[in-house]
Amino acid sequence: MVREEVCRRRRRAERHRLLNAGLLAGRVAVVTGAGSGLGRAAAIGLAAAGAAVVVGDLDAERVEQVAAKISAAGGVASAQQVDVGDPEACERLVAVALERHGALHVLFNSAGIALPFADGFAADIEPETWDTVIRVNLSGTFYCCRAAIPAMAESGGGSIINTASSMAHLPTGLLDAYAASKGGVAQLTKSMAVGCGAQGIRVNAISPGYVDTPINATLFGHERARAGYELGHATGLQTPEEIADLVVFLASDAARSLTGAVLTADRGWTAFKAPEFILRKRLQRPEGTSAAENA
Repeated sequence: MVREEVCRRRRRAERHRLLNAGLLAGRVAVVTGAGSGLGRAAAIGLAAAGAAVVVGDLDAERVEQVAAKISAAGGVASAQQVDVGDPEACERLVAVALERHGALHVLFNSAGIALPFADGFAADIEPETWDTVIRVNLSGTFYCCRAAIPAMAESGGGSIINTASSMAHLPTGLLDAYAASKGGVAQLTKSMAVGCGAQGIRVNAISPGYVDTPINATLFGHERARAGYELGHATGLQTPEEIADLVVFLASDAARSLTGAVLTADRGWTAFKAPEFILRKRLQRPEGTSAAENA
């Protein structure tokens, strides 16, 4: 039933995107981590709203597939392999947007990693693991912003959207490198908003809860663990598409009042916590329904 609910949500998201058609017409967007998960959904959503999208990811084959999907749907997209932990690669990614599309208005930093079996308690983490997580999640966000800001300013301003996490607000513990990296993204977002404002650039971040993505598949492990994570959200697990809808909103002029904001779009994950047996009693539903039935 959970899978059926996910499918229903995605159909609703597709209908919603029809209403967004043309919302970002004339805009050029760069999306990192666009080969899968949140980045892929956001690239598709931004293109559906009318933006020309540069699809960036470490996996060259995946970005080609996503760009082809966007083009087949009538959108404008191009693919570019990028290692966000390499500042020169981030400069090239922005240069591609300018060369192919003539401007840059939107940056969505979605590239990220979690290493749940190597990351853990600080005293037990190998320095190489710490460096890897920080390199991608925090430094990668910084490098892409650093490269994009001058191009956005030259293009007349724009919107930077970073990916923080519920872990930036409510760490679960035993993922100390990941929590630190996402906390850093949240604070970087707020700090950059000050300098970017004078250049007509808004900077915001999204803190999702646990989204049904490949990066979280290792955390869910099996159906019982997945069900536990679902109960920890007031309205169930999230889909990539609903985060993508928020990205489109933040990229648009409808979000013109928002900058320096870190939005906890987590279906209530950070709003409450209770022992599982209490949650199960509180959230008893007729057999066959999902925790996200009314989302």
